Amino acid sequence: MAATTETTAGAVPTSKALDRLREALGRLNNQQKMLLMVAVAAIVAIVIGTVLWSRHGDYKVLFSNLSEKDGGAIIAVLEQQNIPHRMSDNGAILIAADKVHEVRLKLASQGLPRGGMVGFELMENQKFGISQFAEQVNYQRGLEGELARTIMSIGAVQAARVHLAIPKPSVFVREEQKPTASVLVSLYPGRVLDAGQIVGITNLVAASVPQLPVANVTVLDQSGALLSQLKSKLTEAGLDPAQIKYVREVESSIIARIEEILKPLLGPENYKVQVAADVDFSQTEQTAESFRPNNTPDSTSIRSQQTAESANVNQAAGGVPGALSNQPPVPATAPLTTPAVGGVPGQAGKPGDLSGRVEAAGISAPLSAAGQPISTTKNNTINYEVDKTVRHTKQAMGAIRRLSAAVVVNHRKEVGKDGKPAVKALPDAEMKQINELVREAMGFSKDRGDSLSVANAPFTAVEKVDAGIPIWKDPDNLSMARELVKYLLIAAIVAFIYLKILQPILKTMFPPPAPAGVGGVGAEVFGEGGPLAAGLEGEDVVTIDHYAAKVQKARDIAQADPKAVANIIKDWMGANG
Repeated sequence: MAATTETTAGAVPTSKALDRLREALGRLNNQQKMLLMVAVAAIVAIVIGTVLWSRHGDYKVLFSNLSEKDGGAIIAVLEQQNIPHRMSDNGAILIAADKVHEVRLKLASQGLPRGGMVGFELMENQKFGISQFAEQVNYQRGLEGELARTIMSIGAVQAARVHLAIPKPSVFVREEQKPTASVLVSLYPGRVLDAGQIVGITNLVAASVPQLPVANVTVLDQSGALLSQLKSKLTEAGLDPAQIKYVREVESSIIARIEEILKPLLGPENYKVQVAADVDFSQTEQTAESFRPNNTPDSTSIRSQQTAESANVNQAAGGVPGALSNQPPVPATAPLTTPAVGGVPGQAGKPGDLSGRVEAAGISAPLSAAGQPISTTKNNTINYEVDKTVRHTKQAMGAIRRLSAAVVVNHRKEVGKDGKPAVKALPDAEMKQINELVREAMGFSKDRGDSLSVANAPFTAVEKVDAGIPIWKDPDNLSMARELVKYLLIAAIVAFIYLKILQPILKTMFPPPAPAGVGGVGAEVFGEGGPLAAGLEGEDVVTIDHYAAKVQKARDIAQADPKAVANIIKDWMGANG
């Protein structure tokens, strides 16, 4: 019984609210009802769209500059996996920022994007019975695609194309031709390739194709400029970028050492240092062979020694020229049977008797006659070791030939007697100390011809110019301003719909209650006991519900019978009148 009472009590307010709503809607005409429905639907749609938009997050670029084939394949994969995406004005694919890396990894596992070219995956689905020519063409296409992908991995390269010209092999050496290659690189705006990167690309292509010389690789950029000869031209002109970079590094290291020792003494921004280095990049090799003067034989080493000694006995031809004098020599006879000739009797043949014998050069021979002439020859040859020095010297490149340094020191800032700031030159003793410190820091060498100049002068104050980006050009501020404008635009649309459409309709549907004074006027004027009831007898009494209509009706009555209205107002005022 209690439950039934509660249900009935709860249904009464609901039915009253519905009755009031029906009554309010009944006060509107058809046009106002249509505007009310459209305004409510627009506000609901805007609120729901704003909530979904705020929950969805920002969109970021997934891929840009895609070919039509790769773009279509990526869009198909995104739609298949129900990943929200959209296209930007420049053709880039945008997805939610929190899913960019995940989607890229998924697409990479499927080989997307392919970059508009094919690699060695072209060899995976070879048809049975394919000709050798078609197989060679597919291999060459795959090799070109793989080289292009590798070159595109360089940071400055946006796109690349590789063309290989591989001749057919020949068994004749004279007819053999070397392969050639052409590389076209498209660089990002504002990017360039230095000489080292160009040499790297040419060596990469040459090392990937058998028997391809580096000189047969040509590299061009998107404007048609030939890049592969850049390094050779610089080298021929005597401008090697590596050497220029080395000189800058040497100068920078010396400047850093000088600044490191001056900073504690003078403070930052109170000195300026510049160094010019003359570096020798020439390569020289020298081989020297020197001989010292001969020393005394006692202190030298003997290489070889040769002694030759000979003795001759000259026998003149005797007798009458003719057949008898030209006879062969008589056969030799033994010394025991030969009588002694020309000696002292009784002493011939004794030791030490040289009157009848010749002892020379290790030869002992008898003399035929005591008066015969004797000639002896003795040669002694000694070869000493020659004192020789062989020196091979190779000059290392990159040696510093000369250094020139210039240092400017600012005047010291002090506070004058009047309390105003002033500048004062450094004393000579301090300048001398700075000069010595700079000499030691730079490695000053008088023999090398180094020069150093240290000056003390006041620095000109330079007004600091804020090189930062203006507030209206800051990307972060622009992004925040765009977001703020979006929300303000939504709020303006909602406010316009409410103020211009909903508020007048709601005032018509739910009019405000009449004030107490006006209600008294209606009660007394139009009530059953009102003073004007008699004057309105026989006329139709119109029931006025709206406040404005009641006020207008009261004005009409006051104009029709002003005396009656004046009497009523006097009665209201009473004693105060």
